[in-house]
Amino acid sequence: MDRVQGKVCVITGAALGIGRACALRLGQEGARLALFDVLDAEGEALAVELRAEGITAHYWHVDVSREAEVAQAMTAAAAHFGRLDVLVNNAGIAGVNKPTHEVTEAEWDRVQAVNVKGVFFCTKHIIPELKRAGAGSIINLSSIYGLVGGPDVPPYHAAKGAVRLMTKTDALTYATDRIRANSVHPGYIWTPMVENHLRAQGATDLEAAKREVGKIHPLGHVGEPDDIAWAVVFLASDESKFMTGSELVVDGGYTAR
Repeated sequence: MDRVQGKVCVITGAALGIGRACALRLGQEGARLALFDVLDAEGEALAVELRAEGITAHYWHVDVSREAEVAQAMTAAAAHFGRLDVLVNNAGIAGVNKPTHEVTEAEWDRVQAVNVKGVFFCTKHIIPELKRAGAGSIINLSSIYGLVGGPDVPPYHAAKGAVRLMTKTDALTYATDRIRANSVHPGYIWTPMVENHLRAQGATDLEAAKREVGKIHPLGHVGEPDDIAWAVVFLASDESKFMTGSELVVDGGYTAR
């Protein structure tokens, strides 16, 4: 129950899905939590739920695609908790599912703004706090589609590939500051984003669609948010202190082919 005892963790996209699972598991392992999201009702409810479990948590409204909001919230979180130790860059959107020649500039830019600029802004504005703390861990949520391609959602694939290499750059840049950066690459995890993606592809029976998607993973099923949350706990903890610039793949064997 103390794998990240006393560490202050910033989690973006914290209100639902993987972000919510990360908040619960990090909190149960002793972290204090700064929850960032744009879903205010869900984010505030999560903070209340965590505090009821004895976990220290506070919610901030943050659109990660807006640098001013990120900077303001990061400063406020550091002042509130007295330090920052971990960043979980989880906020992301799937975007449109069209072939490249049909994607509009606005559709492309929206995905890059959240999935790439969001990681950039949050990393940029936590680095000074991690330097002050004397160490830190940055955990970037990429995807299997930051490792391999697929014939769908081109803006998303491009964004997650960018996140993978941004992670390696920051791992090298800040290693001497004892700031680690690693990426996590989930397979299909049963979250609202995946449900919405399947609906956008025409699925009307979500349970049947879930079973079909599960079949493309060698283990035969989709993952759960907790599968990623435990990977994040590991990377946030000192258990992974000799790990930076790495890709932690949690994909049911999808990319092992």
